[in-house]
Amino acid sequence: MERIEGAAVGRCAASPYLRPLTLHYRQNGAQKSWDFMKTHDSVAILMFNSSQQSLVLVKQFRPGSLAAVDQDRPQELQAVLPGSAGVTYELCAGLVDQPGLSLEEVACSEAWEECGYRLAPSDLRRVATYKSGVGLTGSSQTMFYAEVTDGQRGGPGGGLAEEGELIEVVHLPLDGARAFADDPDVPKTLGVIFGISWFFSCVAPDLGSR
Repeated sequence: MERIEGAAVGRCAASPYLRPLTLHYRQNGAQKSWDFMKTHDSVAILMFNSSQQSLVLVKQFRPGSLAAVDQDRPQELQAVLPGSAGVTYELCAGLVDQPGLSLEEVACSEAWEECGYRLAPSDLRRVATYKSGVGLTGSSQTMFYAEVTDGQRGGPGGGLAEEGELIEVVHLPLDGARAFADDPDVPKTLGVIFGISWFFSCVAPDLGSR
């Protein structure tokens, strides 16, 4: 996963995932403009594997994490940063880009493709819906929670190779989850931090009563 070769930054001429736009508007009498991206909404799934007493995360290379490198000098991607600098820990997640599917159905599809767990919409508990990337996109993400077992894992996960996905499934033990969320040296999304906090606040207190 971390073996990244031949990296080069170029202009994005067209994309099925995002479209750059500029909004021109007047606010309190002042003329303004704002650049943003039109993109899809998304879902995220926090899974708790009760067989292993672990939270299920994914780990993958995200080219955008290397954005600190000057795009006018793409050779620095190879000369300065190793591939590991772009690897992040995330919740299982995906875009809502398939017409006719509910958010729950999209979440179940992502759980299978990325992590190999079979879920039904009825297995999901909606945690929250919130805006993500409001400065750039304004898209919405809906987070779900599901409890799974080893018996529900019927595939390897890893994402769809035909879409360029290369995903590692990570089982994070509960006894180290809080420290993982608090560690600033572990590259992770806000969804991971929020999901772990929500789990220990809303789910963990009831685990001992089973």
